[in-house]
Amino acid sequence: MFSDSKKTASVNNNEQNRIAAGTLITGEISGKGCFRIEGTLEGSLKTPGKVVISEGGLINGTLECENADIEGKFTGKLMVSGTLTLRTPANIEGEVVAGKLAVEPGAVFNATCQMTGMVKPLNDERREGRRKEKFA
Repeated sequence: MFSDSKKTASVNNNEQNRIAAGTLITGEISGKGCFRIEGTLEGSLKTPGKVVISEGGLINGTLECENADIEGKFTGKLMVSGTLTLRTPANIEGEVVAGKLAVEPGAVFNATCQMTGMVKPLNDERREGRRKEKFA
């Protein structure tokens, strides 16, 4: 009736991990799901999912994720492979590497920023041909 075969737990990347307001975590966190930060993280967070830093939330350290939506404060190194969205009360300081960047009016962005999106470079022959046409 019952099988003795081992069952493996499946990991759901859509699961929500939450650091509640008033919570302070110091150290490294890695996970496969999404994270909502309402408290404080002193350290690093790495996930292939989305990270939301709510208003009142703070990360001081390193964040590596696919997408990030920030309303709180971030200080340190931020690496977002997809879209980084900064909402009105956000305050970002440090170093940012992102695929896409969306900044609402009122967000504070004091960081060096490198965009990693797909940019197609013009090849030299095409550029030279256009220059000759303009000056001909």
